[in-house]
Amino acid sequence: MGKERVEVAFLGEGMTGVRDSKNPTGPALLFTPTEWTAFTDGPKDGEFDRV
Repeated sequence: MGKERVEVAFLGEGMTGVRDSKNPTGPALLFTPTEWTAFTDGPKDGEFDRV
């Protein structure tokens, strides 16, 4: 397998940040608590089983 990794940081006010571990000064995706829950619940709920 490759060496693709992401870093996740739980920030203030419930925000969650995700970035490429190989580019720590690059852009990050920021999620509200509701967005993060939807993002992480999708795979658990089988949302991507059809792909």
